[in-house]
Parts: sequence; structure tokens; C-alpha cells
Amino acid sequence: MDRREFLQRVAALGVLAGAGKLLTFPPELLAMAPAERPEPVLALASGTNYAHLVGDAIQALGGMKKFVNPNEVVVVKPNMAWDRTPELGANTHPVVVRKIVELCLEAGAKKVKVLDHTCHDARRAYANSGIKAAVEDIKDPRAVVEYVDERKFVEMTIPKAKSLKKWSFYKDILEADRFINVPVAKHHSEARLTMAMKNMMGAIGGWRGRIHVGLHQNIADMNLLLRADLTILDATRIMTQGGPSGGNPEYVQVKNLVIAGVDPVAIDAYGTTTLFGLQPQDMGYIIKGYELGLGEMDINKIKILSV
Repeated sequence: MDRREFLQRVAALGVLAGAGKLLTFPPELLAMAPAERPEPVLALASGTNYAHLVGDAIQALGGMKKFVNPNEVVVVKPNMAWDRTPELGANTHPVVVRKIVELCLEAGAKKVKVLDHTCHDARRAYANSGIKAAVEDIKDPRAVVEYVDERKFVEMTIPKAKSLKKWSFYKDILEADRFINVPVAKHHSEARLTMAMKNMMGAIGGWRGRIHVGLHQNIADMNLLLRADLTILDATRIMTQGGPSGGNPEYVQVKNLVIAGVDPVAIDAYGTTTLFGLQPQDMGYIIKGYELGLGEMDINKIKILSV
């Protein structure tokens, strides 16, 4: 059972009805195991044309039509939390985001929402990241950049969570037909690195400072509920220090890479080793995610499709 089917069953039982209402899972859902681990296959594309990288990586996985069906509502969640320009590497590259939105539209999506719960002022972060303009330049009414509405956070009980038993999550993400995670690869002062799993911080509400107490288990726990249908890791340039906000071009290394897959643990494990020279075992949330059955952390068991 994948994320979409899981949440559809939740909705069918009425648990997602009513914004702001306390949402809990009935016993039959609490008894369900997390989704079976997706096949650990990652597509790696390299080059200087970032739009082509995105297209090539997704095509290697079967094309966007494998992930998005006609008339579906898609939420695309990049990292655009910071008031930083693209070359500083704090946010997902706007060209990467734009191409993903275009591919969703070509697959027949009814609507594609691009959003993030920012840390810096949302209007400045959306604008200076370059993402807002890049998506709006598509000039398709189905593609919209939305600011997060605080009234749309709903409290959820998380089955199988070890630490984060209950928290508020963004309703539009939970109710979307498809959810695409588009993190940027960078250093993080507390988590050490942030990629696929950590990017889900931009999908939650509440006092996020509390999340940093027991951070690694909390990151893994929130990914039990926030299951992306597809993750595209932006490693066109990576921030090697000063994260998560950065601000110094000396912190940035150009890698000209995009990594795509459906297994967030595998993506983070592979990125940890190949981009930053660390080991998956060095990252607490990777270990915790693996233990929860969210994916594969042994890079020797991950199939890489280089395109």
C-alpha cells in the first residue's frame, strides 16, 4: 500500500474531514504496517542543462506519467524556505522546480501546487529563491505557487511513530492525489545534512523548535505520514557548510547532478556518501528511517541508473 492509497483509506473513513479538527487513526489503520519499501532504484543525471537533467532522471524511472495521472492534484514541495538567491544553494534550484511542474502538466495534472512552509519571510523567500517567478512564467493556470495558510494545518496521530506521536501537518499535502518532494542537498547545523527526509520539515506546522529535541527520530517519524510519490534531489550545487540558510558563495560546490527515486532513505544514504563523503551510519535520521521500514540505507543494495 503506497502513500496515496494509505491516505485515501484514511479519508474514506472520515479522518481527514474538517480543517483544524483533531485527526486520529482508527484501530484498523493503526494495525497496518508502513508501506513496503520501494525498490531501491535511483536515477542519476549529470550535466549543465538542469531542465534536461530532471527530464532524463524521471524518464529513467519510467516517466512522469508513471507518477502522475490525468486530472490529479499534485503538490510539489521544494525547499524555498530561505531569503537567498539560487546560486547560494539554500533553496531548490528554480529550473529544477519549473521542469518538474511542466512534466506534471504534460502528464495531465488538473492542478500543480508549489508550496513550502518557510523559515524566512515567505514573500521574500519565494521571490528571491527564483521559484515563484519560474513557475509563474509557465503561464498555465493549472500551475500555482501558494503561500502556506496557517489555518490549513491539521493535527494528526502518526501510527508507528517512536517519538513524534502527534503533530500538525499541511492539509493540502495530505489530501493531494500526488506529492512530489524536491529537496536541495546541503549542510545543516543540527541535522548535519538535509536532503529528502529532512525537507519534510516544510510540510509541518506547530513550533518547529520542539522538533529539534530528538530531531533524528522526529524526522523519521514525520516521514511515516509524509510519503512522497517521487523525490527529486537537487544537487546541481550543494552547500557544504553554513547550512541551512548559508549566504556565502564560498560554502557552495557545483555538482551539476540530479538524483531521482521513490525511496527517501536510499536517496539520503546515497547523497550522504557520494556528495558529502560521509556514511549513512553517520546520520541519525537515516538509521531511524531504515529502522521504521521507510527505505534502504545500504548503498550496496541500491541500483543506480546513470543517464
